[in-house]
Amino acid sequence: MASSSSPRIAWYGLGNMGRGMVKNMIEKGNYTAPFIISNRSRARSDKLASTLPSDKTKVVDSIAEAVKEADIIFTCVGDDAAIEETIAAALKDKAAAKGKLFVDCSTVHPDTTNKLAKTISDAGAELVACPVFGAPAMADNGQLVCVLAGPKEQVDRVRPYCKGVMGRAEIDYAGQPHGAATRLKIIGNTFILNMVETLAEGHTLAEKSGLGSDNLHTFIETMFPGPYTAYSNRLRQGDYYKRPEPLFAASLARKDARHAQALAASCGVKMRAVEVADKHLEEVVQHMGDKGDIAGIYGAVRQESGLKFEN
Repeated sequence: MASSSSPRIAWYGLGNMGRGMVKNMIEKGNYTAPFIISNRSRARSDKLASTLPSDKTKVVDSIAEAVKEADIIFTCVGDDAAIEETIAAALKDKAAAKGKLFVDCSTVHPDTTNKLAKTISDAGAELVACPVFGAPAMADNGQLVCVLAGPKEQVDRVRPYCKGVMGRAEIDYAGQPHGAATRLKIIGNTFILNMVETLAEGHTLAEKSGLGSDNLHTFIETMFPGPYTAYSNRLRQGDYYKRPEPLFAASLARKDARHAQALAASCGVKMRAVEVADKHLEEVVQHMGDKGDIAGIYGAVRQESGLKFEN
C-alpha cells in the first residue's frame, strides 16, 4: 500500500462536475500515479483520459476494480440510489475494501450519507462526506467550495485535495456527523434555486413592464456580482434552452428540492419559495426533458406570464 503522504487515488463518476474535479486532482494533487478513473459509461472515462497525461491516468471498468487499486476512492454520482448502488458494489469484496477511505462528493439526503457511513464502517472502511458548491465552470477552474464532515483524522487525509486543488475554500465540519455536510449542501442549494426563481421572475417582469432585460441586468451586475450576474447572463442570452447538455439538470435540481422539503417537513418548517421553484422545474422537465436546466425556470415563468418559453 502507498504511503499516506502519497496515496493511490481513484475517482468514480464523471459527470459535469466530476470531470473538472478529476482534471484538477491530477494536475495539482499529491498521489502515486496512475490516477484511477471510472464511470458507469466506459466511453466517458476513455474520453476524459484522452485529454490527460497518459502516464498519470488509468481507466478501469468498475468501482470494484477502482477499490482494489486505490487507498482513497472519491465518488461523485447523481442521486441517492446511484451512490447506494455504487457503494454496495464497492464493498462487495470486503477484503479489498477493508481499510480504504471513501470520499463522497455527491449531493444526497443527509440520512443517506449517515446510512452509508455506517455501511462503510461495518465493512471495515471509512467515509468522509465532501459535497461541493459551484458550477461546472468552477469545477474546471478549481474554484469549488468543499464541505467536509466525518472523523477528524480522515478529514485531514482529504483536506489536501480540497483548497488549492479542487476548490478555493473549505467549510470544515471535521468531527461532526457525516450528514452535517450534505445537510448544508441541501439547504445551500435552496439558495441557488431561489436565486434562479427570483431572477426568472425579475427578468420576465422587466420585459413585460417595459424596463427591459438589459436594463435589469445592469442593476444586477452592479448590486450582485458573482452567481446572480452569471445566471442573469444565462437567462437573457438564451443559454437556458440553447445548450445541448444542462449545466445543472432540472431533474437533479428537483431531487435537491425534494430533499430540502423532506428535511424541512421533518423539522416542522415550510419552504414556500422552494415549492414554487420546484413547480417551475417540473414544467422545465416537461418542456425540455433531459436537456432541461435549472435556469430553464425562466422559460417556465415566461410561459405562465404569456410569453414563449424561449426568449
